[in-house]
Amino acid sequence: MTWFSIMLLLFLIACAISVFFIKRIMNAVIVFMSYSAIMAVLWLSLESPDLAITEAAVGCGITTLLFIMVLKKINALKEEGDAE
Repeated sequence: MTWFSIMLLLFLIACAISVFFIKRIMNAVIVFMSYSAIMAVLWLSLESPDLAITEAAVGCGITTLLFIMVLKKINALKEEGDAE
């Protein structure tokens, strides 16, 4: 195991723990996205490019986009409720 892999694993653990303690949801989504990006790099370093591409597309891309869309929708519903 190289020093690069060890650093990635430590950063991965730090991301996983920090998501639990973050108060703002948008910041947690960003940390979750970085967690997925690190996982994609780790899969690539383990010579599994198919899993790396899937993790990058689903974890970093689609899931983050869905989280942000839901957060926008929730805020829009709260703003409409306040106007009435």
